[in-house]
Amino acid sequence: MIVYLDASALVKRYIAETGSKEVGQVIADADLTGTVLISRAEVAAALAKAIRVNVLESDEANKALKRFRAQWNDLIRLQMTETLIARADTLAWDYGLRGYDAVHLAAAHIWQETIGEPLILATFDRQLWTAGQNTGLSVWPDDLDLFAA
Repeated sequence: MIVYLDASALVKRYIAETGSKEVGQVIADADLTGTVLISRAEVAAALAKAIRVNVLESDEANKALKRFRAQWNDLIRLQMTETLIARADTLAWDYGLRGYDAVHLAAAHIWQETIGEPLILATFDRQLWTAGQNTGLSVWPDDLDLFAA
């Protein structure tokens, strides 16, 4: 199984919240896991925000960030290219996606096309999850409503 993780899924590997256990399992079961480079900044930003909104203590977030950075090279890191951004431009327009969500969707599609095998788009973002389904990707979790807050 090949899994593309957007930042909403990837951050659950480092913060204990709804869906964290399941993300850990899908990563453990995967043969390959990857994400686009922008996820590095998105995960760091999510951890910093968790401090600002009092979801995590500073030391807890720092530990999570260190674990994330230590494991970053374990992921296949998809490059942001002109081709990827052009695809994201079209997807953002066609599906009403936010910019980075369109980048994640484009990266998942390009990676799938490059390897010639199906992959699973792991995301907890409803718009991205729906757009992934609508563009022919397999999405995970199967039932996003099970993880609604």
